[in-house]
Amino acid sequence: MATRAYWSGRIRLALVSIPVHLFPATRSTAKISFNQVHKPSGKRIRYEKVVPGIGPVEADEIVKGYEVSKGKYVLFEDEELEEVKLEAKKTLDLSQFVDEDEIDSVYFERPFFVMPDEENEDAEEAYVVLRDALKKTKKIGLGQLVIRGKSSIVAIKPNGKGIMLETLRYADEIQKADKFFSDLPKGDSNKELVALAEELIERKAEKFDAAKFKDPYTEAVQELIDAKLEKRPPKEIEEPQQSAQVIDLMQALKRSVRGKDAPNARETPAKAKKTRRSRAKTTKRGASKRKAA
Repeated sequence: MATRAYWSGRIRLALVSIPVHLFPATRSTAKISFNQVHKPSGKRIRYEKVVPGIGPVEADEIVKGYEVSKGKYVLFEDEELEEVKLEAKKTLDLSQFVDEDEIDSVYFERPFFVMPDEENEDAEEAYVVLRDALKKTKKIGLGQLVIRGKSSIVAIKPNGKGIMLETLRYADEIQKADKFFSDLPKGDSNKELVALAEELIERKAEKFDAAKFKDPYTEAVQELIDAKLEKRPPKEIEEPQQSAQVIDLMQALKRSVRGKDAPNARETPAKAKKTRRSRAKTTKRGASKRKAA
């Protein structure tokens, strides 16, 4: 495998143990990042690690410390923490299985691709059996894993020809929704408005395709960077036009369902244009007759 594994270990289901590697499923290389720069000199600002009353310190003088009281720490060397014996550091024990839709999306944190160990002859067969069993039962496997000093709940599920692992947040990391939504009404909205909104949703329903979504902000910033390098004015980045604020929700939904500029729900744009022209001619002829009379 060309990419270096983020974690290597085993997935264990009862007496079955599958050697695997984890690889990050996401990347952040496409994003533009900035450094802080001293404007007068144009040089990058650096940050030094300092101790009050002592000054800058070398990296090999720094250790981890847990604060037990104000200004008092228990100190640890990296090796001491590495020696903490936990089975979850090397083995993902699938201790529970749940339905696919049982976990609220707010718990999911970071996705990884799971690959069988290529050097183990039996790994691929066991891997494929687990994948197919998860597909047929429509279940997600749960367990706990320690990766790079952080303990996480993890979920594994089939993903195409392979298996995906996602880290989950612990319950105490999630804020209760009631704290924010308690004052909102329950199902008391206008039925006609809901019906119009449903129609609008159905018209826009389609299969998910992430490639259809672009990043206009990154494009605009990249154009600004290029313009500064080339010493020219930046080109304007086209954005979808936003309509003015509409106070009447019913009219706004009706217009959205019909199409923003269509005067009648059953009229096509061409037919609507022809109708307007016909009305204008009729009005003009009527005015001429009245004048002649």
